[in-house]
Amino acid sequence: MNVYLDNNATTPLHPEAKKAIVEFLDYFGNPSSMHLDGRLVKEKILWAKEQIADFLGVAIEDIIFTSCGSESNNTILKSMLFWPKEKQNLITTSIEHPAILETARFLEKNGINVKYIDVNQDGIINLSQLENLLNKNTGLVSIMYANNEIGTIQPLEKIAQIIREKSPDAFFHTDAVQAAGKIKLNLSNLPIDSASISGHKLYAPKGIGILYIKDFDKKRKLLTPLIHGGHQEKGFRAGTENTLGIIALGAACKALKSELDLEIERIRKIRDYFETKVSENIKDIIINGKDSNRVPGTSNITFKYIEGESILLKLDLQGFSVSTGSACSTGSLEPSHVLMALHKNPEIAHGSIRFSFGRENSLEQVDRLVEVLIKEIDILRKISPLSK
Repeated sequence: MNVYLDNNATTPLHPEAKKAIVEFLDYFGNPSSMHLDGRLVKEKILWAKEQIADFLGVAIEDIIFTSCGSESNNTILKSMLFWPKEKQNLITTSIEHPAILETARFLEKNGINVKYIDVNQDGIINLSQLENLLNKNTGLVSIMYANNEIGTIQPLEKIAQIIREKSPDAFFHTDAVQAAGKIKLNLSNLPIDSASISGHKLYAPKGIGILYIKDFDKKRKLLTPLIHGGHQEKGFRAGTENTLGIIALGAACKALKSELDLEIERIRKIRDYFETKVSENIKDIIINGKDSNRVPGTSNITFKYIEGESILLKLDLQGFSVSTGSACSTGSLEPSHVLMALHKNPEIAHGSIRFSFGRENSLEQVDRLVEVLIKEIDILRKISPLSK
């Protein structure tokens, strides 16, 4: 039986999310309609929004449904195009998800000034560099909560404090896609202005995302909708709602609310056990981000002298689904931009594999995985021209 270890790319549906989808299939009304069929769906959406707000620790009126984390990120960043010229200055990091980095490059081509913060070898941003880049004209700072490739968690409290001291009017956004469902969140207590969430990273379907905007009614004048049209989502995100996705996300959030404390510790135990076993049995490895605070289920390991794609294919043949980096970069021959930012070494970046554990994984699967890894790494190193 195949063992799925790519939960940072996407997660399987939570049983409660799947159940909610099946039960909701007969509710077909448009939630914008005033008749009974529409009202029934509208009530279901409100129920889901309540579960999501409770799970994320936010006010229900501050949630905007989108199609995904990428759309949420694009909505915030592209709003800068309509800001006063003196405020069209963006600060982000060198290890962001492509949804941020590619949007930042688009903005640069359209006149926005963008600065990129470096990270140390554990994937934590250079706070001194951030402080030096900030000034009274900084319009937006976008720094991810947790990294999708190595799992490192940025010190958002410290970052926000620096921003407030150096550039109190700057808008602070975080891509929280890899944090939601993996660690406990209370976004309203965080000193941020907005955050992006993606349903399929926390056991809900693909095609549903969230844009959280703290004090939405006060801040909406700063932001411009990415999609114009109807009045859905307070007129901020047009388009008939993805009702199935919303209901399933609500069900997943309700279930995770009661499970998360135990799951965090269980998955951390699996990840730590795996890394210990690999360290004891395979030489010449680097556990990327090991000395920083990480989300529990992410383990990114560089196996020196081997191409990561070779390891991935070997593991795939043995029934293990893993990744060489971001799912959005699959097919690219370029080394991981995250690992290049950490190590500045293409060989190290090319030899990495991301193992991301989730609620369906177990210690028994890890034992089998390590056994296969020991064998396959030995074979690959024997034929590698880079091996000593």
